[in-house]
Amino acid sequence: MSKTILNQIGTTFIPVKDIERARDWYCDILEIPSDGEILFGHLYILPMNGTGIVLDSKKYSEENIYKTPPFHLNTHNIEQAFQYMKRKNVEITTEIEHNHWFNFKDLDGNHLMICQC
Repeated sequence: MSKTILNQIGTTFIPVKDIERARDWYCDILEIPSDGEILFGHLYILPMNGTGIVLDSKKYSEENIYKTPPFHLNTHNIEQAFQYMKRKNVEITTEIEHNHWFNFKDLDGNHLMICQC
């Protein structure tokens, strides 16, 4: 018998103010092409491995931005990822904690995390 609700996360939505600017920024830091289509004028599906990320400018408001990270992006080398984000002039909001993770903000102030796996 198959489950009605699967124990897996399909995608997470990130509220962004300017969909094109956000698409370009996320694609740049993730080193992925930004040539996908913006859907319905407000959605961009980032090409991810595993759980998806959808940028959504329709959901954006100051109240809707993430004040704490809703997920983390993986890395195999936390120090290298930290230095990479610094070189990209990303607003980093913590140092590397416990030699394992750090937080940063996107262009719209969403708090996100990178964690060594």
